[in-house]
Amino acid sequence: MSSDRPIRVGAVSYLNTKPLIHDFERLVPQARLVLDYPSRLATALATGDLDVALIPSIEFFQDPSYTIVSNACIACRGPVLSVKLFSRVPPAEIRTLALDEGSRTSVALTRILLKQRFDIEPKLERLDVDKTLADTKADAVLLIGDRAIHSPGGKFAEVWDLGDEWCRWAERPFVFAMWTARAGVDLCGIETALEQCRDAGLAALPEIARREAPLLGLTQPECLAYLRDNLYFYLGPQERSGLAMFHRLAQQMNLAPPGVDVGSFHLEGA
Repeated sequence: MSSDRPIRVGAVSYLNTKPLIHDFERLVPQARLVLDYPSRLATALATGDLDVALIPSIEFFQDPSYTIVSNACIACRGPVLSVKLFSRVPPAEIRTLALDEGSRTSVALTRILLKQRFDIEPKLERLDVDKTLADTKADAVLLIGDRAIHSPGGKFAEVWDLGDEWCRWAERPFVFAMWTARAGVDLCGIETALEQCRDAGLAALPEIARREAPLLGLTQPECLAYLRDNLYFYLGPQERSGLAMFHRLAQQMNLAPPGVDVGSFHLEGA
């Protein structure tokens, strides 16, 4: 990487990312921040348009040269609130599944849980980000991000919070996204800076909630509770164990390629 330009860092633009990029410009002056959808960030990292990105965990599995560069992440140890499956039929009877196009990790998580628990692999269809449940006749619909927090109207046989379903079934946390670098990048000390951003963000959760809640149609207490109680921002040993289990199950369903070194789930210098 040329030393005469800032390191290019990508992050998702959802509410759940705000604590990880709080005061980013001051704490990470050597970087330029780009906000986009998770799948687009993954593509930009793969093509070299980004140097470091907060990518979905399923995307980390796609390239064995990727490195996790921070213990800051987006994870959950129970209900996550912002990733939900709305089923019009009992889960064992799901034959068609409409998928939110925003996150490939949540798609993989849904498919894995349905396969492991009910031995079903529904026919998949895409649900564009500008579409709603009324635009599909699928048996079940996956919604993620801010629009999943606002549960849609309608009658459902069952609604899954995917974070809660995974944590109860797997007995491990679930990691949705982590800071990942492509090979050959001069990180310019960004590893420590990203953790400082996370720590600053967690200290400023009330401030973040005040700022973001009106933009999302949430009350300030609702927004604060989501950030404080539903999300976990540290990639610790339990989170790494959950990540390794997710990789193994994804590989079994051909959702992740073979040859990825599960031992690479460590932080440089750790």
